[in-house]
Amino acid sequence: MIVIVCTEDRGGMLFNNRRVSKDRTVIQKILELSEGKKLWIHPFSEKLFEQEHPENCCVDENFLEKAGEGDICFVENQSLKGTEGRIEKLIVFGWNRAYPFDLKLDLDLNQMEKTAEEEFAGYSHEKITRLQYRKKDRA
Repeated sequence: MIVIVCTEDRGGMLFNNRRVSKDRTVIQKILELSEGKKLWIHPFSEKLFEQEHPENCCVDENFLEKAGEGDICFVENQSLKGTEGRIEKLIVFGWNRAYPFDLKLDLDLNQMEKTAEEEFAGYSHEKITRLQYRKKDRA
């Protein structure tokens, strides 16, 4: 599965059961990335995708368990511990700000290889950084 998360500078994803941030441009990029693939989300995230109503969107409490190879999982309010072996690729949209947080991205990025980096202007944030990682090759 391909996991997409949004974080602040220290890896924070959620504060007091609220998303750290949202951005229309990021949602559009997620929809573009998921074209031709299943996009799995938790019911908590459904509101972010209401206007677009993507046909490929699957909403389920247990989306991380149900997602298959090549499927996209947008994760806001879930731990990723225990799913590391199934993650083919990780995409992190970073807000380049420090916000308070209760839930932090719990993957060790040192165990992954950064394969791409892009900065772009978002709708709500002047600069958003998109980082892409994959499993390190074990030789």
